[in-house]
Amino acid sequence: MSALPKVMHAVTFQEPGVPEVLKLSVEPVPIPGKGEALIRVQAAGVNRPDVLQRQGRYPIQAHATPVLGLEVAGEIVAMGSASEEFEVGDRVCALIPAGGYAEYAVAPIPQMLRWPEGYGAELAACLPETLFTVYANLFQMGRLKSGETVLIHGGSGGIGTTAIQLAKAFGARVIATARGADACRACVELGADRAIDYSIEDFVAAVKEETHGHGVNVILDVVGADYFQRNLDCLATDGRLILLGFLGGEIVTYFNLVEVLARRLVITGSAMRPRTIAEKGEIARQLRAKVWPVLDRGLCRPVIAKTFPLAEAASAHRMMESGGYTGRIVLVVKDTHS
Repeated sequence: MSALPKVMHAVTFQEPGVPEVLKLSVEPVPIPGKGEALIRVQAAGVNRPDVLQRQGRYPIQAHATPVLGLEVAGEIVAMGSASEEFEVGDRVCALIPAGGYAEYAVAPIPQMLRWPEGYGAELAACLPETLFTVYANLFQMGRLKSGETVLIHGGSGGIGTTAIQLAKAFGARVIATARGADACRACVELGADRAIDYSIEDFVAAVKEETHGHGVNVILDVVGADYFQRNLDCLATDGRLILLGFLGGEIVTYFNLVEVLARRLVITGSAMRPRTIAEKGEIARQLRAKVWPVLDRGLCRPVIAKTFPLAEAASAHRMMESGGYTGRIVLVVKDTHS
């Protein structure tokens, strides 16, 4: 640590509000504790929870840095404790509790993964938050198996583009929803067997047609209340509805409980941030064993919609709020002290 700078540039905000509250400031370089590593950040992913936190709608964990950012890619420059798997100089990506919009960030060692073959920092920075979320929900909680059919809402978004590719890689049939012909075309190019333009099509009717009336086995949903009853209508017997977000509202005023009992439906969901380091470490272990070989073969590559310099984090948030893009938004970080 003695050879590293004492301060760094990071994106912070004083009060919740519009994207313009995000400012580049000078902050102390964090010091890794036991079980942690310090990463010189080269790229950081921009995620929906970052926007919610900036708006004051997503509280951070106790003692976490107020600097935004849940995933980074870069080089390990210091270790808080010895590790059998990682050492200084390794290029890694990591899921972190906060602090990614900065030149340096601390990561729990169990939540770090090496860059896949052929990846640079920008692609690697797209992996942790999305893959941890998709794998944990689609395959662990959703129990999606080869030969089953999955409905993925928001197919052109960061979660959706990853979920489509990963579900196909593991043998599932994929139906995706998106808005507009271009977004639907992108979903099909990524592997979706059918893309439904929800702005002009009834996705329930389309799913029934595509599955010959049987319905889908799993639904991955980021919309929430607005889609809830329609999602139940799309599920086959023993179907699983996995909730990841509430872009369409948080409160469901009515749904038919008889359907849940009669068709043995499972309704569940999760957030990644409240999970323990041990739980996230187990997800990382499974990603390393089951998903990283797929990535190393060049499959399931992240789709990057646009990159922004760290200082333009506000522009990145405006783009995320406006929608209408396919894939991920990434901040490119340059260490001004090197």
